[in-house]
Amino acid sequence: MTVSARAEKLISEISDAKLGDIKRCAKEIKTDHDLALELWATGAYFPRLLAVLILDKKRLTQDVIDELAADILEHDDSERSQLADWLMANQLAKDKKLISLMETWESSPSPILRRLFWYHQARLRWTGKTPPGNSSELMDSLEKNLAAAEPVVQWTMNFCAGQIGVHEPAFRSRCIKLGETLGLYKDEHVSKNCVPSYLPEFIRIEVSKRE
Repeated sequence: MTVSARAEKLISEISDAKLGDIKRCAKEIKTDHDLALELWATGAYFPRLLAVLILDKKRLTQDVIDELAADILEHDDSERSQLADWLMANQLAKDKKLISLMETWESSPSPILRRLFWYHQARLRWTGKTPPGNSSELMDSLEKNLAAAEPVVQWTMNFCAGQIGVHEPAFRSRCIKLGETLGLYKDEHVSKNCVPSYLPEFIRIEVSKRE
């Protein structure tokens, strides 16, 4: 794809930018799907972050999202997470049709789309909304699949289990038992004031905060 002069100028301006700078730039542009695709096609992290923010939700079909998800896998872990999280928070979670799509991705061939499925389910709970009535089904899936999940998906599944345990007391002991049984992230070292990912500790700390 030939890069326009406008895209070239933006790419030079946001090279090694801070996330806040990219958000301000996107606020000025608002929505420009064609420009977003130009920026995305560069394969570079910062242009892709800006692209995610200025995509047109109405043009995000399943085929387009599949291509974005495949491209996100080209990045390292931290960049991959940031791109996926921004895509969900700024595009997918703000459109009813896209939310409906996300809810079908639990068994997607794409680990990025599976990650987005679980992150969306976690987000429904921590944002204070009434949890949807699918927690029993999610717990069945977590108990069956969490241990063998790919790393890019596993952390998010574990995080979702944590949110269920924190916000839905009826499932709390089940979530704690899952964490104890699997021992995932038990030996993880976290910075001061950060919450560990090990489910029993995560749930204990977060419930205590709310009490």
